[in-house]
Amino acid sequence: MIDFQNVSYTHLKGRGVTNLSFSIDDGEFVFLIGPTGSGKTTLMRLIYFDLLCDSGKINVGNFNSDRIKKSKIPLARRDIGMVFQDYHLLNDRNVFHNVALPLHVIGCDASEISYRVEDALELVGFEGKRSHYPHELSGGEKQRVTLARAIVKEPKLILADEPTGNLDPVAAFELVQLLETINNEGTTILMASHNYNLIKGRGRRIIELKDGLMRGS
Repeated sequence: MIDFQNVSYTHLKGRGVTNLSFSIDDGEFVFLIGPTGSGKTTLMRLIYFDLLCDSGKINVGNFNSDRIKKSKIPLARRDIGMVFQDYHLLNDRNVFHNVALPLHVIGCDASEISYRVEDALELVGFEGKRSHYPHELSGGEKQRVTLARAIVKEPKLILADEPTGNLDPVAAFELVQLLETINNEGTTILMASHNYNLIKGRGRRIIELKDGLMRGS
């Protein structure tokens, strides 16, 4: 699913990642840990082809960083769902329309959009609130909507970048459980976090970054 081969990327201000090599298999659930500024978000953006590496090579599914054309990046992203710490929900759209947005982007028809949104909301335990707006939701509820939006296009891979960072401990634990449920259905998941206590003892592989370097896998 994901293969990094000696990958480096440096931002204009100097931070980034250096000489990363690792693989994540189809169906795995892997935690990416490290303090703020360690390179976790950079790594996620490289997988999403939001950044292209300065050196090395990245394979994500059938796409390769060496050969991918800019016009093909949206196609590569169809198989990737993104979950962010700060939700990225549209405040002027209700839950249903926020979750439906990726399906409109890929050109699904209206009838397909309706049942796929309902299925996604049911999977994250959020059915019955499709008409609510983001300002009416708690942080945990917003993150469930964000997760529903990530899974609605049935991606092969979910990238969760610090998804529990703004949540209380109970909501954070429940979100990780939801991600595990989705993983049990075959979706590959890479979740970034700086909260080791949240992820320890879950029997998942852990990749650790510090100052852009890999400390373990």
